[in-house]
Amino acid sequence: MTDFLETPARAAPRGTLVLAHGAGAPMDSAFMNRIAEDLADVGLAVLRFEFPYMAGRRTGGPKRPPPRAETLIESFAAAVAAADPATRAAPLLVGGKSLGGRVAALYAGSDLLDPAVAGIVCLGYPFHAPGKPEATRLGPIEESRLPLLVCQGERDSFGNRAEVEIYPLPAHAELLWLADGSHDLAPRGKAAATWAGNLRQAAAAVAAFADRLAGA
Repeated sequence: MTDFLETPARAAPRGTLVLAHGAGAPMDSAFMNRIAEDLADVGLAVLRFEFPYMAGRRTGGPKRPPPRAETLIESFAAAVAAADPATRAAPLLVGGKSLGGRVAALYAGSDLLDPAVAGIVCLGYPFHAPGKPEATRLGPIEESRLPLLVCQGERDSFGNRAEVEIYPLPAHAELLWLADGSHDLAPRGKAAATWAGNLRQAAAAVAAFADRLAGA
Protein backbone atom coordinates (compact mmCIF):
# COMPACT_ATOMS: atom_id res chain seq x y z
CA MET A 1 0.00 0.00 0.00
CA THR A 2 1.38 3.39 -0.99
CA ASP A 3 1.67 5.93 1.83
CA PHE A 4 0.43 9.32 0.65
CA LEU A 5 1.03 12.77 2.02
CA GLU A 6 -2.28 14.35 1.10
CA THR A 7 -2.91 18.07 0.74
CA PRO A 8 -6.67 18.62 0.19
CA ALA A 9 -7.90 21.34 -2.12
CA ARG A 10 -8.70 24.57 -0.26
CA ALA A 11 -10.72 26.11 -3.09
CA ALA A 12 -13.45 24.78 -5.37
CA PRO A 13 -12.14 21.37 -6.57
CA ARG A 14 -10.49 21.51 -9.99
CA GLY A 15 -8.84 18.08 -10.03
CA THR A 16 -6.36 15.75 -8.36
CA LEU A 17 -2.61 15.48 -8.87
CA VAL A 18 -0.60 12.36 -7.94
CA LEU A 19 2.86 13.86 -7.44
CA ALA A 20 6.28 12.20 -7.15
CA HIS A 21 9.48 13.70 -5.76
CA GLY A 22 12.82 14.35 -7.44
CA ALA A 23 15.89 12.11 -7.43
CA GLY A 24 17.51 13.30 -4.21
CA ALA A 25 14.83 14.87 -2.00
CA PRO A 26 11.76 13.27 -0.37
CA MET A 27 8.08 14.04 -0.78
CA ASP A 28 8.20 16.49 2.13
CA SER A 29 11.14 18.57 0.91
CA ALA A 30 10.80 22.36 0.99
CA PHE A 31 9.95 22.47 -2.72
CA MET A 32 7.34 19.71 -2.47
CA ASN A 33 5.73 21.24 0.62
CA ARG A 34 5.46 24.68 -0.94
CA ILE A 35 4.16 23.61 -4.34
CA ALA A 36 1.58 21.31 -2.72
CA GLU A 37 0.27 24.22 -0.64
CA ASP A 38 0.09 26.51 -3.68
CA LEU A 39 -1.70 23.85 -5.72
CA ALA A 40 -4.20 23.30 -2.89
CA ASP A 41 -4.86 27.04 -2.78
CA VAL A 42 -6.03 26.97 -6.42
CA GLY A 43 -8.30 23.94 -6.04
CA LEU A 44 -6.12 20.89 -6.69
CA ALA A 45 -5.91 17.99 -4.26
CA VAL A 46 -2.30 16.77 -4.14
CA LEU A 47 -1.31 13.20 -3.29
CA ARG A 48 2.44 12.96 -2.75
CA PHE A 49 4.19 9.59 -2.61
CA GLU A 50 7.71 8.21 -2.53
CA PHE A 51 9.43 5.67 -4.73
CA PRO A 52 10.67 2.63 -2.77
CA TYR A 53 14.33 3.70 -2.79
CA MET A 54 13.42 7.01 -1.13
CA ALA A 55 10.93 5.47 1.30
CA GLY A 56 13.65 3.05 2.34
CA ARG A 57 15.83 5.90 3.54
CA ARG A 58 13.22 6.75 6.19
CA THR A 59 13.66 3.32 7.79
CA GLY A 60 17.40 3.67 8.14
CA GLY A 61 18.30 1.93 4.92
CA PRO A 62 21.41 2.86 2.96
CA LYS A 63 21.31 6.06 0.94
CA ARG A 64 21.52 4.47 -2.46
CA PRO A 65 21.29 6.52 -5.66
CA PRO A 66 17.97 6.36 -7.51
CA PRO A 67 17.55 3.48 -9.95
CA ARG A 68 16.99 4.01 -13.67
CA ALA A 69 13.79 5.95 -14.33
CA GLU A 70 12.31 3.10 -16.35
CA THR A 71 12.41 0.79 -13.33
CA LEU A 72 10.13 3.15 -11.38
CA ILE A 73 7.15 2.99 -13.76
CA GLU A 74 5.49 0.15 -11.85
CA SER A 75 5.79 2.12 -8.61
CA PHE A 76 4.03 5.07 -10.23
CA ALA A 77 1.27 2.79 -11.52
CA ALA A 78 0.84 1.34 -8.03
CA ALA A 79 0.54 4.84 -6.57
CA VAL A 80 -2.20 5.76 -9.04
CA ALA A 81 -4.07 2.55 -8.25
CA ALA A 82 -3.76 3.22 -4.51
CA ALA A 83 -5.11 6.73 -5.06
CA ASP A 84 -8.36 5.09 -6.25
CA PRO A 85 -9.03 7.35 -9.26
CA ALA A 86 -12.76 6.62 -9.22
CA THR A 87 -13.14 8.42 -5.90
CA ARG A 88 -10.99 11.45 -6.73
CA ALA A 89 -11.99 14.81 -8.18
CA ALA A 90 -11.48 14.80 -11.93
CA PRO A 91 -9.46 15.40 -13.94
CA LEU A 92 -6.79 13.11 -12.54
CA LEU A 93 -3.26 14.32 -13.30
CA VAL A 94 0.08 12.61 -12.70
CA GLY A 95 3.38 14.39 -12.36
CA GLY A 96 6.46 15.11 -10.38
CA LYS A 97 9.51 17.14 -9.62
CA SER A 98 12.44 16.40 -11.98
CA LEU A 99 12.87 12.59 -11.92
CA GLY A 100 9.28 12.25 -10.71
CA GLY A 101 8.01 14.11 -13.77
CA ARG A 102 10.16 12.00 -16.07
CA VAL A 103 8.73 8.81 -14.56
CA ALA A 104 5.20 10.22 -14.83
CA ALA A 105 5.77 10.76 -18.56
CA LEU A 106 7.18 7.24 -18.92
CA TYR A 107 4.15 5.87 -17.09
CA ALA A 108 1.84 7.79 -19.43
CA GLY A 109 3.48 6.09 -22.40
CA SER A 110 3.32 2.60 -20.93
CA ASP A 111 0.78 -0.20 -20.99
CA LEU A 112 0.25 0.37 -17.25
CA LEU A 113 -1.44 3.75 -17.77
CA ASP A 114 -4.77 4.01 -15.95
CA PRO A 115 -7.45 5.27 -18.39
CA ALA A 116 -8.64 7.72 -15.72
CA VAL A 117 -5.44 9.75 -16.04
CA ALA A 118 -5.99 12.84 -18.18
CA GLY A 119 -2.65 14.68 -18.22
CA ILE A 120 0.94 14.99 -17.03
CA VAL A 121 2.63 17.76 -15.03
CA CYS A 122 6.43 18.07 -14.97
CA LEU A 123 7.97 20.54 -12.52
CA GLY A 124 11.55 21.14 -13.62
CA TYR A 125 11.86 18.43 -16.28
CA PRO A 126 15.38 16.93 -16.58
CA PHE A 127 15.83 17.47 -20.31
CA HIS A 128 19.49 16.46 -19.93
CA ALA A 129 22.09 15.92 -17.23
CA PRO A 130 23.80 19.17 -16.15
CA GLY A 131 26.55 20.08 -18.57
CA LYS A 132 25.41 17.54 -21.18
CA PRO A 133 22.82 19.32 -23.35
CA GLU A 134 23.59 17.07 -26.31
CA ALA A 135 22.30 13.96 -24.45
CA THR A 136 18.61 14.83 -24.36
CA ARG A 137 15.85 12.93 -22.56
CA LEU A 138 13.00 13.77 -24.90
CA GLY A 139 11.82 10.18 -25.31
CA PRO A 140 9.39 10.12 -22.36
CA ILE A 141 7.75 13.36 -23.53
CA GLU A 142 7.55 12.21 -27.14
CA GLU A 143 6.14 8.79 -26.26
CA SER A 144 3.63 9.88 -23.63
CA ARG A 145 0.07 9.59 -24.86
CA LEU A 146 -1.45 12.48 -22.93
CA PRO A 147 -1.33 16.28 -22.83
CA LEU A 148 1.74 17.36 -20.89
CA LEU A 149 2.64 20.60 -19.10
CA VAL A 150 6.25 21.45 -18.22
CA CYS A 151 6.92 24.25 -15.73
CA GLN A 152 10.60 25.07 -16.21
CA GLY A 153 12.99 27.63 -14.76
CA GLU A 154 14.62 29.84 -17.39
CA ARG A 155 18.13 28.97 -16.16
CA ASP A 156 17.51 25.35 -15.15
CA SER A 157 20.81 23.44 -15.39
CA PHE A 158 18.83 20.40 -16.58
CA GLY A 159 17.49 22.37 -19.56
CA ASN A 160 17.48 26.15 -19.76
CA ARG A 161 15.35 28.28 -22.03
CA ALA A 162 17.96 28.78 -24.76
CA GLU A 163 18.54 25.02 -24.96
CA VAL A 164 14.98 23.76 -24.70
CA GLU A 165 13.38 26.23 -27.09
CA ILE A 166 15.23 24.63 -30.02
CA TYR A 167 14.09 21.10 -29.13
CA PRO A 168 11.43 19.59 -31.43
CA LEU A 169 8.83 19.04 -28.72
CA PRO A 170 5.60 17.29 -29.76
CA ALA A 171 2.36 19.21 -30.12
CA HIS A 172 0.84 17.69 -26.98
CA ALA A 173 3.59 19.24 -24.78
CA GLU A 174 3.41 22.83 -23.55
CA LEU A 175 5.98 24.85 -21.64
CA LEU A 176 5.69 27.51 -18.98
CA TRP A 177 8.89 29.44 -18.32
CA LEU A 178 9.46 30.79 -14.81
CA ALA A 179 11.51 33.99 -14.66
CA ASP A 180 15.19 33.41 -13.81
CA GLY A 181 14.21 30.08 -12.25
CA SER A 182 16.60 27.31 -11.25
CA HIS A 183 15.81 23.58 -11.24
CA ASP A 184 13.67 24.37 -8.16
CA LEU A 185 12.07 27.27 -10.08
CA ALA A 186 13.83 29.72 -7.72
CA PRO A 187 15.29 32.97 -9.12
CA ARG A 188 18.51 34.56 -7.92
CA GLY A 189 18.34 37.16 -5.19
CA LYS A 190 18.98 40.04 -7.56
CA ALA A 191 16.11 39.03 -9.88
CA ALA A 192 12.82 40.90 -9.93
CA ALA A 193 10.96 37.58 -9.63
CA THR A 194 10.62 35.67 -6.35
CA TRP A 195 10.49 31.96 -5.57
CA ALA A 196 7.07 32.35 -3.98
CA GLY A 197 5.81 34.15 -7.08
CA ASN A 198 7.24 31.55 -9.45
CA LEU A 199 5.67 28.72 -7.47
CA ARG A 200 2.29 30.45 -7.44
CA GLN A 201 2.56 31.02 -11.20
CA ALA A 202 3.34 27.35 -11.74
CA ALA A 203 0.40 26.30 -9.56
CA ALA A 204 -1.95 28.60 -11.47
CA ALA A 205 -0.72 27.11 -14.76
CA VAL A 206 -1.38 23.57 -13.50
CA ALA A 207 -4.91 24.57 -12.43
CA ALA A 208 -5.60 26.14 -15.82
CA PHE A 209 -4.23 22.98 -17.49
CA ALA A 210 -6.64 20.88 -15.40
CA ASP A 211 -9.52 23.16 -16.40
CA ARG A 212 -8.69 22.72 -20.09
CA LEU A 213 -8.60 18.96 -19.70
CA ALA A 214 -11.90 18.99 -17.84
CA GLY A 215 -13.47 20.85 -20.72
CA ALA A 216 -11.98 18.64 -23.43
